[in-house]
Amino acid sequence: MIDLLEVINVDLIIPLILIVAVVAFFVRAIRIIPQANAGVVERLGRYNRTLEAGLNLLIPFVDRLRPLIDLREQVVSFPPQPVITSDNLVVQIDTVVYYQVTNAKSALYEIEDFVMGIEQITITTLRNVVGGIDLEQALTSRETINAALRGVLDEATGKWGVRVNRVEIKSIEPPETVKVAMEMQMRANREKRAVILTAEGAKQSEILTAEGAKQAAILNAEGDAQAAVLRAEGEAKAVTEVFNAVRAAELDESMLAYRYLEQLPELAKGDANKVWVIPSELSGAMHKLSQAFGQKGK
Repeated sequence: MIDLLEVINVDLIIPLILIVAVVAFFVRAIRIIPQANAGVVERLGRYNRTLEAGLNLLIPFVDRLRPLIDLREQVVSFPPQPVITSDNLVVQIDTVVYYQVTNAKSALYEIEDFVMGIEQITITTLRNVVGGIDLEQALTSRETINAALRGVLDEATGKWGVRVNRVEIKSIEPPETVKVAMEMQMRANREKRAVILTAEGAKQSEILTAEGAKQAAILNAEGDAQAAVLRAEGEAKAVTEVFNAVRAAELDESMLAYRYLEQLPELAKGDANKVWVIPSELSGAMHKLSQAFGQKGK
């Protein structure tokens, strides 16, 4: 009875072992690679192939799958680094690098840690570029520094299977004493611009006032001239009309002399007329009147 049980147990254990072995074989043989990832396969310690996204088969205990490599664009921010400018000022520069792995094999075998390599190249390039310019240029030439960093990184990381898409400088922090001096300079420049603008405004106001006064004087002079012309024309027209009226009335010399004598009192009116001057025409007018009354007496 015991021998029969042992035979049965042996008959059951062997198939179970085979089933477990087959399951383990397939578990180790099947690899599913997620999208935007790549896997490097080593066969007996040597590079064999690169697995792409999807279902892949391996030979268990012969093929070895290295850790997956992300093929998406990555963003890495490096801590601020002290950099000395050409005017001997230490500034803290914080950078951000956007990179993407284009060749999983090169990224795995050409360098131990390509992220660390990118960081070290960025630091050394920053020191070379910023060390040749002063602080003011460093603060206003970020695009130039970014372009220089990207050119050097592209050349260095190409053999690593990494493409640097963009390099950005997040901040450039000068020393506190320099910040205070820069703020004072900016405040002085603002005050200077305010004074200049105020002076320019006052100058422009005076110019406009003078131009207005000049234009007003010109207009007044033109108005006075036109008024004088109009008055002269009116007086000339009045004299002409009076002359025409007198000529049309056919007045004789006696009537004219009488009208002349009527106007003499008007000439004497006014406080300024203190001295009487008898016109020479008065004797002629009196003579004309005497002749006229003499003729009437006859």
